Amino acid sequence: MAAPRLTRRLTHVDRRGRARMVDVGPKPETAREAVAAGRVEMQPATLAAITAGTVPKGDVLAAARLAGIQAAKRTADLIPLCHPLRLTAVEVELVPQGAGLDLRARVRAFDRTGVEMEALTAVAVAALTIYDMCKAIDRGMTITRVQLEEKRGGKSGEWVRAATRSSTR
Repeated sequence: MAAPRLTRRLTHVDRRGRARMVDVGPKPETAREAVAAGRVEMQPATLAAITAGTVPKGDVLAAARLAGIQAAKRTADLIPLCHPLRLTAVEVELVPQGAGLDLRARVRAFDRTGVEMEALTAVAVAALTIYDMCKAIDRGMTITRVQLEEKRGGKSGEWVRAATRSSTR
């Protein structure tokens, strides 16, 4: 499979090839939304302990949900070229499915740039929180498929991942 051709110049790189923060000042504020998903695969006994609420560190689902929300709010502190945004909503879902948990984050803002990174960060940190809280009982957990599922708003409009790549929809 051939590598995709870049048809546009990368906005986070200046003409000399140096990383830069994009100036979004001239852009209009519009409604933005992004959904990201991921999965934490684990032993059936680990999932049973999570759903029964018997993990020694406490309520894994509540902690992961709150960690994801907090992470979305702090994305600009973690990703060097992200703009701080005024988020209007962050929702994090954790659904037991098979031998693991499917994670989904939906982030909304009314701002000058998109919220894809905030949704991805919410999923990644929620997954890491699950791992942290359960590692004493299952170090073999795997965090997989952290990916953007859809985005809306802004100049580029709507984008939705083809259904064949995601099982979290």
